Amino acid sequence: MQPLAPYRLVDAFVVLIALICVGSECHGQIPTRDEVEAAQNVVLPDDPAAIIAVVGQSPIYYGEVSPKVDARINEVLAKSKQQVPEEQLRYARINLTRGMLTQAIQNKMMRESFLLDQVGTQSADKRAEADATLAARARQMFFESELPQLKKQYKVTDIAELDALLREKGSSLASRQRDFTDAMLGHLYIRSKVEKDPNVSIADINQYYNDHLDDYRHPAEATWEQLTVLFSNFASREEAMKAISDMGREAYFGGNLQAVARAKSQEPFASSGGLHDWTAKGSLASDVLDQQIFTLPLNAMSEIIQDETGYHILRVLDRREAGYAPLSEVQDEIRAKIREQKIADSQKNVMKDMQKRVQVWSLFPEDIEGAKPLPQSIARRPDDSTTYPNRF
Repeated sequence: MQPLAPYRLVDAFVVLIALICVGSECHGQIPTRDEVEAAQNVVLPDDPAAIIAVVGQSPIYYGEVSPKVDARINEVLAKSKQQVPEEQLRYARINLTRGMLTQAIQNKMMRESFLLDQVGTQSADKRAEADATLAARARQMFFESELPQLKKQYKVTDIAELDALLREKGSSLASRQRDFTDAMLGHLYIRSKVEKDPNVSIADINQYYNDHLDDYRHPAEATWEQLTVLFSNFASREEAMKAISDMGREAYFGGNLQAVARAKSQEPFASSGGLHDWTAKGSLASDVLDQQIFTLPLNAMSEIIQDETGYHILRVLDRREAGYAPLSEVQDEIRAKIREQKIADSQKNVMKDMQKRVQVWSLFPEDIEGAKPLPQSIARRPDDSTTYPNRF
């Protein structure tokens, strides 16, 4: 591949950043020179067994993240067919790694919190036993529910073939199983802590209604039936007048304006019998019709009305003045909104509590509230007896 001209390099980087950067530091925008240069000072491990974060007592290895990063970058480069400068690729790689690590840490935090709820301050042996039991249950659920879906998605029946296809995407069967376990345990933790059916009192509803009164204001509205002939469809105004007069007499003496509209009217709602549902005052293109609709008596056919486009006959069926929807009409909607907000607030509180309960050490501590820098002394493959917090 030949190097691209300088202006094409910018185009290539826009494509790359827009597709692969994730996390709070990357929003699909071209980074500044300072940001690109700062990324050159970030050292990512070479060893997939290197630890890049510790969540409670659970390590996260670089090899859990890097294959996904590589696969995503290679996929985007193959699609874009553009060459990207190495320094910009590095910037994108670091941002993508940070985003994926942040997600992995959050999943591990929920899993650790769930284990803490199960074993509390019991011994490490009890914790390991509980962890193994939960992992075994999650593994069974993975093979019963998730694995069949993966086979269907990738159109395979053989597990080895599925694993090979997943590895092409930067994942693996083991990785998907691990992610499934963390997600399942995290879901159980959140579900056990979040208030599922919070109480919403009448006082809550009244307060919300008064605080958001403008949301429930409605303009003057009307619904009506309409017969129309358009000047553009006739050789003269006289012919148009005869047509609308004949339609009006037929509707008046036949008593069925909608039937006449369906058969002969020339406005967009003719196929619906000329019936216009609730429409706000001031929203019609014709100022003449807008004024008439909001002044004519209800349930009576109008005289012939002329505007710039043609002749019309109206029958206003109902009107309501501008005002506020009564609380009785919107209280169910408000109750649902308050309930959703209380559940969301409960989730936020659970996440804050989780951050206090589970200590995190990360290669990028600034990305997780309350996290500490990862000591260089543990950024390597540990032995099986390691208890991470004691090493710091």
